[in-house]
Amino acid sequence: MATATAVSPLPKTPRAAQARGDVTVTDPALVKRAVKAAALGNAMEWFDFGVYSYIAVTLGKVFFPTGNPTAQLLSTFGAFAAAFLVRPLGGMVFGPLGDRVGRQKVLALTMIMMAAGTFAIGLIPSYASIGVGAPLLLLAARLVQGFSTGGEYAGASTFIAEYAPDKKRGFFGSWLEFGTLAGYIGGAGLVTLMTALLSSHDLVSWGWRIPFLIAGPMGIIGLYLRMRLEETPAFAAELEKAEASRPKAGLREMVAGQWRALLLCMALVLVFNVTDYMLLSYMPSYLTSELKYDETHGLLVVLGVMVLMMVVQPFAGALTDRIGRRPVIAAGCAGFLFLSVPALLLIRQGSLLAVALGMGALGLLLVCFTAAMPAALPALFPTRVRYGSLSIGFNVSVSLFGGTTPLVVTALIGATGNMMMPAYYMMAAAVVGGFAVWRMSESAGQPLPGSAPSVEGRRAP
Repeated sequence: MATATAVSPLPKTPRAAQARGDVTVTDPALVKRAVKAAALGNAMEWFDFGVYSYIAVTLGKVFFPTGNPTAQLLSTFGAFAAAFLVRPLGGMVFGPLGDRVGRQKVLALTMIMMAAGTFAIGLIPSYASIGVGAPLLLLAARLVQGFSTGGEYAGASTFIAEYAPDKKRGFFGSWLEFGTLAGYIGGAGLVTLMTALLSSHDLVSWGWRIPFLIAGPMGIIGLYLRMRLEETPAFAAELEKAEASRPKAGLREMVAGQWRALLLCMALVLVFNVTDYMLLSYMPSYLTSELKYDETHGLLVVLGVMVLMMVVQPFAGALTDRIGRRPVIAAGCAGFLFLSVPALLLIRQGSLLAVALGMGALGLLLVCFTAAMPAALPALFPTRVRYGSLSIGFNVSVSLFGGTTPLVVTALIGATGNMMMPAYYMMAAAVVGGFAVWRMSESAGQPLPGSAPSVEGRRAP
């Protein structure tokens, strides 16, 4: 870990922190505001994810030629998957930009693009109105969403990590994934409510637009919150040093200069996202298509698991501050390695109680990652290249392993006929994650590499 450097009390040092010698004293009120602003962007991303996933059949009818429901659904998910292809490109653009001009400016830009892309989907005419232009416009909006998302998670986790005091970085970071779960529940829950209240005709003709149009006001609120924030103390100090003595970091330094940390990041993101997408994205389809489980009950079980995860999330984040990130992540890897098969066998038993218990167990194991990763991943890289290196490592791993999880597991089941493939896939990911935990250093309670120690200031009376 790089030696922490002093934050000098120059005008560029934000009000979020004050420099006292070689220690940064944070303002609790501004830290909380930063966490809210960062988490809202993540919530918005996953709100769209939940909406798009659960209204996919309707979107297929709206945007693609009639006649073959399967082809419509595949086309809809093809447009969905296209967003994952451009995420690494977004990371390569927004990450280095965030290390040059600042985290706050880039996060405001990604918020605008995410909101605009989602809102635009709600305005696109149907295939019946403009023909092939409809799916092309849908694809274009999805590409805008995916490109902006490439700079969102790494930027938001970096933003929170650099604002938070060292001894509470895990707790504050855990709220980022709290936003993820809240957004997904909000999107999926809204679609479920609309499906129950609207007729099939109304849902296809106009109802499907409502969830996407909601992104407009959400984006304005999120942009307002982010524009009110100042730059993080760590970046402000790094900016002063860079202007005085060093040129800006380039893409080569972010990759070749950080290759060990980058590989660790990709391995940690692999186990994090394979298990995440398996549980929250693939398992509803697995319950209905492979186990012939009732679709409504399957959705409600998954939403219930996410609510459980939300309740546990802040407590697990605080636990990482007390006992460390490595033990919590290691516990998650060990749990998925040894409990994936028993949990899936329980799910395959079929009763509502058994499915809920199996899914709940996997959800609690997943919390080990969702609570620890937002603090652990930014700590892998020095301040100078943190946003850029994390964006590249995170998005490449998500695109290669996380986003492809449903497709790969479905193909493996089709090729082998083995219905236990989801468990085996999670076990393989856990082995990779376990190796990464073994090689990583503990960061709990420690200053971020290249930054001064950060402590929590007193609350204003």
